Amino acid sequence: MAQYLISPPQHMKGTIAISGSKNASLPILAAGLLCESPSFFENIPCLSDTQRMEQLLTCAGGICQRESFGTVSVCLPDGSKRKSAPLELVSKLRASFLVMGPLLARTGKIRIPLPGGCQIGARPIDLHLKGFAALGAKIRQGHGYVEAKCDHLTGTGIYLDFPSVGATENLMLAASLADGTTVIENAAAEPEIVDLAECLIKMGADVTGAGTDTITIIGKKVLSPCRHKVIPDRIEAGTFLAMAAAARGDVTLTNVRPSHVKPVIAKLEEMGFDMEAGEDMLHILPCEKFKAVDIKTLPYPGFPTDMQSQFMALMSVADGTGVIVETIFENRFMQVPELLRMGAKIKIDGRTAVIDGARRLSGAQVKATDLRAGASLVIAALAAQGDTIINDIEHMERGYENFVEKLTTLNINIQRCEN
Repeated sequence: MAQYLISPPQHMKGTIAISGSKNASLPILAAGLLCESPSFFENIPCLSDTQRMEQLLTCAGGICQRESFGTVSVCLPDGSKRKSAPLELVSKLRASFLVMGPLLARTGKIRIPLPGGCQIGARPIDLHLKGFAALGAKIRQGHGYVEAKCDHLTGTGIYLDFPSVGATENLMLAASLADGTTVIENAAAEPEIVDLAECLIKMGADVTGAGTDTITIIGKKVLSPCRHKVIPDRIEAGTFLAMAAAARGDVTLTNVRPSHVKPVIAKLEEMGFDMEAGEDMLHILPCEKFKAVDIKTLPYPGFPTDMQSQFMALMSVADGTGVIVETIFENRFMQVPELLRMGAKIKIDGRTAVIDGARRLSGAQVKATDLRAGASLVIAALAAQGDTIINDIEHMERGYENFVEKLTTLNINIQRCEN
């Protein structure tokens, strides 16, 4: 098992480029199955999650190849043979369920194990299945698998009980080849949804309303391959901003869309940080004394749940007391015991965390319990006295490309070691 060894920085300073979005890449890779000939997707980060998705697409009968650094080609030739996706692969990748929409639309049947991923909450798949059933699929569950069959999919109105990103993406993929018009109400509005819509439009799909709560898709009989560049990763950008804030660093991010991280920028400015933004650049200036704030996670454009852990670590060294209310996932405070081990003072009551800031954190041996919890421990390590060892970093390698190299560029003493 690998671990990170992090020493407190003397001065965090420099410029790094943000990688392509993991959360946009996964549904866009799945979209490649909608076409018989290869589509070429650029700016795909090299992560364990994207590599697992590429393996899964191959199991689904697709042809998936790394063409060059950051570029992946995907297609599903007619008549291609499929094999069962290994349970150990699907169980580690929540987004594995995104192959269901395109395979159902292209082949009329799909059987897949129930998906996995970080254990941050229930994240039920019922919204996906209700949507597929509304489109005309017959669903059967049992013994850890889900099966769906249809002669053809028919467009219809679908109302999501919650604006689920995954369900919105899956239904967009399926509806692109359905007969007639599909209207998804209470749809997710995240930038990753807009990016998927732009990719589908390049394939010839008729998609309108992406980025609002109502998305309309007029199905086509066939789609054509395209070339599409994935958006920058807004959560990686937010994470590096939080790291720079905790370390009192002077850091510039390139290949970033400031409009996608507005909630993060707003909270950092409320804490007392000065930010400079350009068309594809963000610059955070050092702030020796910053204050705690209150945060409530919400669907986009609210404060992202994927940044909650990182801000909890940041507020542990802020001035005053801050409150975080987590409304998306019921089990997303898994980083708290590890932050307490480093000297943070945090009290939990259900989905509310109260953080008493201005604490002197100390380096310790801790473990990453999930992807974003691991990021919060790195943030705490950058503000702590003494060295920190973070175990179970395979969670972090699911979501941060070239992580050690980027931090090293910013004058951070970090080593990846095998323990």
